[in-house]
Amino acid sequence: MSHPHPLDATDQQLLALLRQNARESIATLATRLGVSRATVTNRLRRLEDEGVVVGYTVRLRPEVESNGLRAWMSIAIEGNDARRVSASLLGEPSVQALHATNGQWDLLAELEVRTLAELSKALERIRLIKGIRHTETSIHLETLRASDE
Repeated sequence: MSHPHPLDATDQQLLALLRQNARESIATLATRLGVSRATVTNRLRRLEDEGVVVGYTVRLRPEVESNGLRAWMSIAIEGNDARRVSASLLGEPSVQALHATNGQWDLLAELEVRTLAELSKALERIRLIKGIRHTETSIHLETLRASDE
């Protein structure tokens, strides 16, 4: 990973557009930003190389009523495998959100599944990801307070 450059206004606008629609075409992004396609391509490559953008994801429609199980998984990573491990975790269907954190753990994954059996299978798949040193999982038993989104 190269030394990060400070994000300028164009970088910030580009990231905002990608957050709205990560599948937006380079041509459309260039038009909306008022820059060339080459500029958008070069900035995206730099943001990826510097680890500012670590991947692109698909947002799934939330179920109208969730009767599933939710859990937090704290994850410790071996060495410098954070980008590869993160990319693998973002491909795991049970992972609803993934957070980088400080302290003892490197990542915090929010998991959602329908049954304990599904949770068991998801945990097995996650633990097989190369570069994960240790995990600890806590099941949500009850939500005492949650902010409205």
